[in-house]
Amino acid sequence: MKALVYGAEKDLPEETFSEWVSRADTAIISIDMHEGHLSEDPMCPCPAPRGREIIAPVNAFHREARALGVPIIHVRSILRKGGQDDLAGAHPAAWRTLFPLTVGAIPGEAEHALEGTKWTEFSTEVLEEDLIVETKRRLSPFYPTDLDFLLRSMGIKRVVLNGGMTDCCVLNATFDASNIGYRVCVAADLVRGTNEEMEDAALKMVSLHTGLVMRSEEILRVWGGETG
Repeated sequence: MKALVYGAEKDLPEETFSEWVSRADTAIISIDMHEGHLSEDPMCPCPAPRGREIIAPVNAFHREARALGVPIIHVRSILRKGGQDDLAGAHPAAWRTLFPLTVGAIPGEAEHALEGTKWTEFSTEVLEEDLIVETKRRLSPFYPTDLDFLLRSMGIKRVVLNGGMTDCCVLNATFDASNIGYRVCVAADLVRGTNEEMEDAALKMVSLHTGLVMRSEEILRVWGGETG
């Protein structure tokens, strides 16, 4: 079994690490692959253009996972149109003030994740058999959503993450999932972040503290080699 440990590919003993990516009791969590991040519209409210690179590869990975019986959970942010969850509330999200310090003003930022807008539409394929969690209000897909409740109801013990952003919501997800007892794996080639430097740093942190970092083809190889 091959994994990326602090950026270097290493062979890991399967007898120790197979439980981290065993196909049984595993779910894929695909984070924020929606138009609010991935649209090419200049009014995109929170653009994450690097994420467009992985739309097709994520779809391909999901198709193979479905064929193996692995459930897929798509997580997206949807905020109440009145703004009570964010801008009009007592505690607006920190990123709205901090992120523009680096990237500059974001023209459509006020509409990010607002219910009823086109920005909440998924950019990746979502099939009827898939599951959706859409109460993500902040950076972690576990807070304040029902994702943990859903996973435990399904008997899930392991999660494989893809989506965006590597150095933000994906990284937050790995810490939360690990802290509450899930085995975590991040598909390194199916996540994108602010830039390559931040992606690399985030994946190194994951490999040191919260879970395995593996390429999607290696995850599928492990799953395909299992019986039952």
